Amino acid sequence: MDLLKFLDEAVTPWHTSSAISNELLQAGFQELPETEMWNLQRGKSYFVNRGAALFAFRIPSVLSSETRFRLAASHTDFPTMKITPNPDLETAGIHLLHPEVYGGALLSSWFDRDLGIAGMVVVREENRLVQKRIRMNALCRIPELAIHLNRNVNEEGFRINPQTQLNVCFSAGKTKNFISALEDFVGSRVVDFDLQFFDAQPAALGGFHQEWIYSGRLDNLLSCDSILSGMVESGEPENVCGALFLNSEEVGSETRDGAAGNFALVVLNRIADSIQMKQGELFGILSDSLLFSLDVAHATHPAYGDKMEPNHSPLMGQGVVLKENAKKRYASEAIACAQCKALCEDLQMPYQIFVSRNDMPCGSTVGPCLSAALGIPAVDLGEAILGMHSIREMGSVIDHKRMCQLMQSFFRKKAMHLGQME
Repeated sequence: MDLLKFLDEAVTPWHTSSAISNELLQAGFQELPETEMWNLQRGKSYFVNRGAALFAFRIPSVLSSETRFRLAASHTDFPTMKITPNPDLETAGIHLLHPEVYGGALLSSWFDRDLGIAGMVVVREENRLVQKRIRMNALCRIPELAIHLNRNVNEEGFRINPQTQLNVCFSAGKTKNFISALEDFVGSRVVDFDLQFFDAQPAALGGFHQEWIYSGRLDNLLSCDSILSGMVESGEPENVCGALFLNSEEVGSETRDGAAGNFALVVLNRIADSIQMKQGELFGILSDSLLFSLDVAHATHPAYGDKMEPNHSPLMGQGVVLKENAKKRYASEAIACAQCKALCEDLQMPYQIFVSRNDMPCGSTVGPCLSAALGIPAVDLGEAILGMHSIREMGSVIDHKRMCQLMQSFFRKKAMHLGQME
């Protein structure tokens, strides 16, 4: 998939899942309804959607006692501002929409940006409810207060009240409420919606040598793209290969389409049943399998190098990043990290290690949830970016190419058995 096109299309989790589905269909994958029985065949490729999440998998032509699982996981959501159920306000002659902050958004970056509206609506058509993805044409904005009215902002910073200062300019005067405008756009009665704002500026390459990626939603669309590339381009697998694209990571993953839900386990159990694994065999095989949990990593900022742990300070363009944390905020364990490093070494690919400072909190990923639920050894890794959780982030072209190459090798290569402690 063309990365910039993907970044521009995947403006909400619903659109991310749709873009991935379309790419999988073009690559010959078959979609499976979760509500029906499956008849899986060896040598075939499949995917199943749940909400804004997706699980794609490939079954090898030959299954044996040596067959293991190779799973890779990322998330389809990103920090944003969601439109509240009753969003309409009118102040100073402007029709405003009131949002609710989703995830750990860098709020200052949302001011003076062209904002689109997209997501999912539920409409009533005769006697049935239908879900539809939408992307509205209107551009909205949160204007910054002029410096003449906030003289000390450059010295003291802008303290943002998310309740009162993030209302979004929608139209000049409240001619109709938002639901009415939405129904005019959709052409049907809207019963409910899950809509959010997004940065409408297209993704672009930058830097003197076009070495950087500028876009919203790099966290975590870079990882989604590299896993998708690996799954589609890796060819005939020797293991059962799975790619999980999960929702709700930015708010804790505890949803039915998140990593703490049962989606992964349900699909894996159904795969095991279809390929006639013996009862109880699945978890034994998972314990000798491998999970790559992909999420972006912090690159060292040129103006804030002291924010990094001195001996574990990744740089953009210097290789993929393995992430470790003593408090297990990352799923990485030594045996899984060793397998990842071995893959990098086989590809003659550089890699880096990230460890957070002891005096700063550490983020997390989908890795710990999945590794704990499945009993599968895991490593957390990602591409180093700047401006994480800003409305527009900055990544590295060469690092993304490396990650795509690594994921192709991960899905293609025969598994190394973990073995027992000696």
